[in-house]
Amino acid sequence: MSYFENIRTFVRVFELGNMSAAARDQRISPAVASARISQLEEYLRVRLFQRTTRMLNPTEQGRLFYDGALRILEAVEEAEAQVQNITQTPRGTIYVAAPLGIGRRLIAPAVPNFKKDFPLIEVRMRLSDRKVDLTAEGLDIMFFVGLPEDSTLKIKKIADCPRLLCASPKYIKERGAPTHPIELTDGTHDCLNLRFPGASEFQWPLQTPSGVKRFAIRGPFESDDGDILTDWALEGYGIILKPYFEVQEQLKDGRLIPVLHDFPPVTTQLGCLYAHRRKQDPKTRHFIEFMAKHISANLPQPSEQAKPAKPAGVPYEIRF
Repeated sequence: MSYFENIRTFVRVFELGNMSAAARDQRISPAVASARISQLEEYLRVRLFQRTTRMLNPTEQGRLFYDGALRILEAVEEAEAQVQNITQTPRGTIYVAAPLGIGRRLIAPAVPNFKKDFPLIEVRMRLSDRKVDLTAEGLDIMFFVGLPEDSTLKIKKIADCPRLLCASPKYIKERGAPTHPIELTDGTHDCLNLRFPGASEFQWPLQTPSGVKRFAIRGPFESDDGDILTDWALEGYGIILKPYFEVQEQLKDGRLIPVLHDFPPVTTQLGCLYAHRRKQDPKTRHFIEFMAKHISANLPQPSEQAKPAKPAGVPYEIRF
């Protein structure tokens, strides 16, 4: 078995702290991952991990070896990138994560065209509205709406992303339309909440005449799947905060109606994250450039008539 593959597996076991998780990341069985670590330990004549029935902790030797092993992997990746830049034949597998809305509507439809342009690159997509750790999960690129706070990653802004508050005609008929954001917090109206570990959407940042304020919204339903929230809104169960591109069709045909025009949500941004050390990787660079061009050309924007009014003198704020 390749010594280099043993090192690669060791690095992922070290970073994830779990043999099974590292095996899934490497697309191998836990038995193969364990065998690779054992072979590496036998070759080095040291124990790299202390194993118990519940825990896997690196030894002092394991921590020292990780630093050197990581430098080896980075050097190999950089060498591969330089060769591929010269030969203009980027190849390999790229792991991409995205929220459900972006992934389903903007990225996934463009992947086949990307594959036509770069036939030697394989794309593995993971779509989820939960918070994702790019480094821990072995991802190359992670798309986002908002502004992630991880300063260790490279951020590329692709486009501004307008958002709207909206509800169904059924809801408005039964409950009326809100006239002030305070009605979202005091039980007058029900809000449909995107919530998961680390989420901040239970506080909606809205623009007011006195500046951007966050409102701790209330409601009976919450989910970590944004499309479920849209379905609930269409059934009349509450008000949602959504990027325009996710609800444009429902707005056009009247199944959803914008509310609180005088207190619009803060416009956020759509972009992607990737590790600094991967910036020279041709497959990463080509995928980002391809998707940035595709998204910029295809991201729907509300018409002037459909845009919520912006209170005078209130700046748009990206971070929330």
